[in-house]
Amino acid sequence: MALLSRCCLGGLFCVVLTTSALTAGDWTQWGGSDNRNLVSGERNLSGSFTRGQKGSDGNIDPATAENLRWAVRLGSAAYGNPTVADGRVFVGTDDLTVSEDDRFSRTRGGLVKCFDEKTGRLLWQLVVPERQGGLPKNALYGHQHLGVLSSPTVDGDFAYVVTSACEVVCLDVHGQSDGNQGPFLDEGRYMAGRDKPPVALLPRDADIVWCFDMIEELGVVPHDAASCSVLIHGDVLYLSTSNGLDAAHERMLAPEAPAIIALDKRTGRLAAQENDGLSARLFHAQWSSPSLGQVGDRTLVFFGGGDGVCYAFEALEAVPEQPVDLKKVWSYDCNPPEYRFRDGEPIPYYAGDKRKRGSPNKNDGNYLGPSQIIATPVFHNNRVYVPIGQDPAHGRGRGMLHCIDATGTGDITQSGCIWKYDGLDRTIASAAVADGLVYLPDVAGRLHCVDAETGDCCWVYETGAETWGGSLVADGRLYLGTKKNFFVLAAGRQSQVISQVYLGASIYSTPIAANGTLYIASQNYLWAVANSPPRP
Repeated sequence: MALLSRCCLGGLFCVVLTTSALTAGDWTQWGGSDNRNLVSGERNLSGSFTRGQKGSDGNIDPATAENLRWAVRLGSAAYGNPTVADGRVFVGTDDLTVSEDDRFSRTRGGLVKCFDEKTGRLLWQLVVPERQGGLPKNALYGHQHLGVLSSPTVDGDFAYVVTSACEVVCLDVHGQSDGNQGPFLDEGRYMAGRDKPPVALLPRDADIVWCFDMIEELGVVPHDAASCSVLIHGDVLYLSTSNGLDAAHERMLAPEAPAIIALDKRTGRLAAQENDGLSARLFHAQWSSPSLGQVGDRTLVFFGGGDGVCYAFEALEAVPEQPVDLKKVWSYDCNPPEYRFRDGEPIPYYAGDKRKRGSPNKNDGNYLGPSQIIATPVFHNNRVYVPIGQDPAHGRGRGMLHCIDATGTGDITQSGCIWKYDGLDRTIASAAVADGLVYLPDVAGRLHCVDAETGDCCWVYETGAETWGGSLVADGRLYLGTKKNFFVLAAGRQSQVISQVYLGASIYSTPIAANGTLYIASQNYLWAVANSPPRP
């Protein structure tokens, strides 16, 4: 069924993988923790629910549903994942609901919304207008209407997010309810949009602490959309820049701009950047989010390159007085030679785009060619698990999941290969590693379960619909959203479906769990699912 190739790593000691000691509570960042492993310690989560009935106002009535705490309307698109911290739920979406506020015109930009965790009541929101100008004419940055794709990262009283305008913003989690804290004091003008009069601030508006514009500060030319969730280590933020190709998909417009940067979380000042020429090697764009792990006495930042290479950088011990270059510790090419070359010649990346005239890609999953890394590398027990893929619009094609020994240095493409599994299609989802198993869906909608020690395939479940997000492992179950349905399966070495729910819209995000509640962002709603007491 699944094709499997193995790399032997001489002298590798056997590591027994078990679920890390996990605690229930908040889910403060993409992946739930620095290692980005999609595993939660929550218990007593619901194994099934119903979506309830929609009223004339478009809102869902929880009283008509089973095991639904609340559901709130988002925009017309939601691709990022919610986060939960200190009684608040944060999520990015697009600007459909801006029209309900007569202070704003429809901006086709993005929104960051903050809701009360218990009730779903809107506490505040950040309006991000569509960016106009400031980029080369042949740049392709027309997908700002997809909204804010970043999962807010919450650290104490602050939330950090990459906006749809390719900025990094630090937000006060209290919004304007406790006043405008500064040093940024121009939220009214920011949310109104450039060349428009500022709006009067209300308590339900966001409070921006600082803003770092990657286009203005770094010369980045984002492609399609800005997509990255911020990683925090100490006083440093790490993130990718979404730098990418021109509209014709032929050349880099900013090959010297960095692909990964580090900022001072207190001020937004640039602290470090990669200086390895990564942007000049990008296939499409740099969209992967970084992860973090302790390997021996080194703290490493793992980064999935848009060139198909996984990198490890040395984490900064403190914020330097002046920006420095990130120190590369190792690199691992996730495209084996047969994915990069055919008959001794390089395989053009865009030959694998099914939309391209004359493409040999028949969209059946058999096409073999190079891919980039869009998923987030997952760190677990001195190993990094990372798959390859392309923009889902390019169609299906052969993918590969790698298990990498994170303890090496230099080019570890050969020496760091523990195993690789090529029985899946391209994917943009991140893996979940728990109890000796790795779970990973591919774009074609097949959920794969492989042995974390050997890479052997345990089972493959066909969901029957395109899948972008990863599967959450929690409470002995797998939670997974697809373009058509939401699935709950049993975790373990046998495939078993527990329930299947139709939410009325596609799900492109990854579900999360926090404080006894499961959260699912569909394209139109954010659903808070929790076991309800029996009805009388």
